[in-house]
Amino acid sequence: MDERRTARVSKYLSKHLRHQPERIGLAPDPGGWVEIDALITAAAAHGFRFTREELDHVVAANDKQRFMIEGTRIRANQGHSIDVDLGLPPTPPPPYLYHGTVARTLGAIRAEGLKPMSRHAVHLSADRETATRVGARRGRPVVLTVDAGAMHRDGHVFHVSANGVWLTQAVPPRYLRFPGAH
Repeated sequence: MDERRTARVSKYLSKHLRHQPERIGLAPDPGGWVEIDALITAAAAHGFRFTREELDHVVAANDKQRFMIEGTRIRANQGHSIDVDLGLPPTPPPPYLYHGTVARTLGAIRAEGLKPMSRHAVHLSADRETATRVGARRGRPVVLTVDAGAMHRDGHVFHVSANGVWLTQAVPPRYLRFPGAH
């Protein structure tokens, strides 16, 4: 399967497992799971065909491990804008986590902190390198440091997804360190 095809299938899965399953007639269960056969059939009925082998390749080859297969079902690991309960237990975070963004968002972040926007949670990375890659998707990256240890001590709850993305409801500005700030 070539890289362009893999990317197209991955984007299709993200759109329909995380954001708009109803557009192709899917109804995920409360945990975000859909039957693989139903997904393949629904996609084909809406003009986007892929095989189970292609699906398995996309899930296995995805560098961010965005999807999970369990038996005959599939779901996205995080990033949903639809209502799902991923069943992730609260997990104490490491002392610091990171968030990749771009300079044009810094004013709003300084004023309001990090908010989930259209997603269910704020996504944080365990290392600067990953946060840099995340921020670079939207321009020249800026990496913010999150004092996750202090947030946790102050009662904020963290979860970690199956692919290592840290999730929390919001990050107030007082827990953020901006590049160049002391």
